Amino acid sequence: MAKVVKYSDRLYYTLREQWCRLKAYSRTGTDGGGDSSTLDMGSRSSLHTGLHMSEDEHWEMNYHEAAIYLEEGQNNEKFDSHPSSPEELPAYLRVHNPWYHGLDLLASLVLILLAFTEDPAVPTFELPVWAHGTIELMALTVIGIELHLKLKWIGWSTILKHKRTMLKGITLLIMVLEAVVVLCRQSSHFRVTRALRPIFLVDTRHCGGVRRFIRQILQSLPPIIDMLGLLMFFVATYSLLGFYLFSEHVDNGHFQTLSDSFVSMFVLLTSANFPDVMMPSYAKSKWYALFFILYIITVLYVLMNLMLAVVYETFTRIEREKCRALLLHRRGATRHAFRLLVSRRAPHAVRLRHFAGLMRHYAPHYNGLDVYLMFKHLNQTGTGGLSRAEFANVYDVFALRWAAQTARAPWYAASPLEPIARAAAAAVHWKHFEHLVYAVIVCNGVSLVWRLCQINENLQTSAQLLCASWDTWLFLTLFLIEAALRMMASGLAAYLESGWNVFDLSVTLLALMGAVLLSIAPGLFIVVIFRPLRLMRLYKLKKRYRDVFGTLVLLSPLMSSAGCVMLVMYYFFSIIGMELFASYQLKNCCVNTTVEDFYKYSSNSSTALGYYYLNNFENLVTSGVTLFELTVVNNWFILMNAYASVAGQFTRIYFMVFYLFTMVVLTIVVASVLEAFRFRIQYKRSTTKRDEEKLLHEEVHTSWEEAQRLGAAGTLADTLRQHLPPGVEVTFIGSRPRTKEVLQRRMYQSEIQKWLAEEDENEGVPPSTTITSSEDPLSPPLIHQPDSEDNHQPRPAYQL
Repeated sequence: MAKVVKYSDRLYYTLREQWCRLKAYSRTGTDGGGDSSTLDMGSRSSLHTGLHMSEDEHWEMNYHEAAIYLEEGQNNEKFDSHPSSPEELPAYLRVHNPWYHGLDLLASLVLILLAFTEDPAVPTFELPVWAHGTIELMALTVIGIELHLKLKWIGWSTILKHKRTMLKGITLLIMVLEAVVVLCRQSSHFRVTRALRPIFLVDTRHCGGVRRFIRQILQSLPPIIDMLGLLMFFVATYSLLGFYLFSEHVDNGHFQTLSDSFVSMFVLLTSANFPDVMMPSYAKSKWYALFFILYIITVLYVLMNLMLAVVYETFTRIEREKCRALLLHRRGATRHAFRLLVSRRAPHAVRLRHFAGLMRHYAPHYNGLDVYLMFKHLNQTGTGGLSRAEFANVYDVFALRWAAQTARAPWYAASPLEPIARAAAAAVHWKHFEHLVYAVIVCNGVSLVWRLCQINENLQTSAQLLCASWDTWLFLTLFLIEAALRMMASGLAAYLESGWNVFDLSVTLLALMGAVLLSIAPGLFIVVIFRPLRLMRLYKLKKRYRDVFGTLVLLSPLMSSAGCVMLVMYYFFSIIGMELFASYQLKNCCVNTTVEDFYKYSSNSSTALGYYYLNNFENLVTSGVTLFELTVVNNWFILMNAYASVAGQFTRIYFMVFYLFTMVVLTIVVASVLEAFRFRIQYKRSTTKRDEEKLLHEEVHTSWEEAQRLGAAGTLADTLRQHLPPGVEVTFIGSRPRTKEVLQRRMYQSEIQKWLAEEDENEGVPPSTTITSSEDPLSPPLIHQPDSEDNHQPRPAYQL
């Protein structure tokens, strides 16, 4: 994503500069020549329709628009919001300004953080009404300006297709009105709509992964709702039976009414009140236990697991469909870009010059050699031009990092450090080196156990013995020597490419920092966690653990998105909880109820149960802690029953709905973990080391003479001349990172071919919009031109 942001930065500034020049040209009518009837272009960019420019400037705008298409494909943005006229371009440029992206994110975060300062506020952050009301209006103004510019660019007719934009606009309008009312009244009212503030954050450019995860949740809802309907049927049925069986048991208050019976069986679904709910009836007859046992087996062990299976199957299908949709979307982006890059002389091929122009605006951090090697790798047919099928693979080469095969020699070759580095390489490649490292790690673990056995009542002395004693310094020194040897043997860049190396170095430096801090401040006990972390390297020895850690790496983007979704959900329910329950005090509440003992508090003789009154909704922080306790579902019914006692029975709906929401999200998280683990295991079983090496590395053989034949000229030729000696063929190796997207291309290889074939069959359009004058693909095409410039009929550009 960082690379995509860099692309956006470059696109914004270059397009802005070009647009300013074009406006000047259109005012003066001077363009330095360039009769449109003589332009060697297959398709003109719609961004300069009706503007007078030279041919080079026409091509520059084509490069710019093609780069925008590729960026929209990379970010999975819909093409119906693509700017299609010069009038839409200024708004598009402002909305895609990287500084404005940051301002939009900042405004969204400020809106969310305002909940800490508004009533009921966290005491440390409380602000007067005029202050947080003014800040809220300023943040909403920033978001409103962005939405206004977007509407100017996409048009009001398109907003109905953008449900997210429409929802954002409606929410913005409601919040502006409420903020004005708060400022006028100088007091807050019942503002449950504050719970919708995360909508603005989720809609920012930086939260694309969160939006994708929410979309997966929504797509998984139909089977979940079906299973919940079946689940609630059994809960209601058993509730009815329980009411008739146990309502006459005076000492069992869980089934006195139908609503009590339903609530008790709903809580039993989470097993939080078991066996408490059973024991009064069980005391009357042991046969009553069958009712509860059959219920738990049916709903908890059968239906809940069946729900997980259904969600897993749905999630797997959605993941495959997501891969297909992204592939075809990017293919569509390359098709749009292709039409802007072909010329009249080569209507079916993108030449090196135009490919280099595209990359100059899409990925400016690549040098000329990288661009040439990407072009050469894509041009598998060797015709000197990229066909539409070849250009469709352009996203695959962006991740490649190229190096000459001669550069694969040791980094220390011909270096003053060569003798030391060669000795370090010999030590690292010694067949017993890894065994020696693991032996040192085991000894470190034995030392830790020995120090733990010496723990005494003085915690400061114990902490120093554990993490700042002489043996700690000895093992840290050995670990640093190991890291230094590996760095000298492979070079710093190659050393940091290994995740295990990064982990080893990080925990060693953290343990070193902890030892220093404990020596300076003996009461800083939190650093004792750092030294044992190095023992995790031992888990690498077993393949199953390697699979687990590999799955965690694949899941890290998804888990971060899932964590953000959980935080958004917590914020949503925290705001609602504060609005509903902040005014209620739970200390010494619930007299003569089943949860009375949990809220009995005395400053002199309170038990651990008496502190349950702290689980409340008095501010955003305590609300978050309370909701996390509800997520764990251990004794969650105690809090629900307490608020039902002090605020009314209908408050149970809030807690039940929150449980259902967390159950849905966590079920999808579990399904994603299962799918990722299954995917990794299948990949490992179907792919050999040799296959993976081919997947992650590409070879290109080229020479200076070939580069000249392909049309390398100008700055590009000067760059290539430095790396390609005349008369010598040079081999370059391209390496790509091992990401899930790359692995999916390997696992879904047959499906991808089928998807592409279906897309080509359904598309049914010729590969070019021009008409060639002969069968020669390089012959000049016959493009119909306007009779003269006086008609003021601009050449029709490619429109979506």
